Amino acid sequence: MEIIKNLHSYLAYVVLAVLVLAVVNAIAGWLGKKDFTLQKDFRISLFALILSHIQLLIGLILYFVSGNGLKAIQTLGMSGLNAPARLLAVEHPFTNIIALVLITIGWSRHKKFMESQRKFKTISIFYGLGLLLILSRIPWAQWFA
Repeated sequence: MEIIKNLHSYLAYVVLAVLVLAVVNAIAGWLGKKDFTLQKDFRISLFALILSHIQLLIGLILYFVSGNGLKAIQTLGMSGLNAPARLLAVEHPFTNIIALVLITIGWSRHKKFMESQRKFKTISIFYGLGLLLILSRIPWAQWFA
């Protein structure tokens, strides 16, 4: 289980970096009125989508096997969780699932558009919202401990 926890922790840095890259690239393409290319823009967005989903799967595995996830809720009940435990057991997974839904919607919607500006705008908005949600529920105290 320690391997899964470490993988989830270290992969988070990579996922955040790629998501930031995808959002910045999309905003630059949107505001710069650039053409959406398969070689760069498509691949960056797809890579961010894939890594985010892998991170979610690892996180879900961790949620069901670690003492900080479902077991904490079953043992202590919702009212027995203090703020840090509630962040790990409830807020972090729930918010990140919503973030991944937004990123997936952004990916699906961008494929329906032919115009580069609409593709970039869609990715900017949905990936950006997903990134903000993810950043809002990272257990920062654990990261910097």
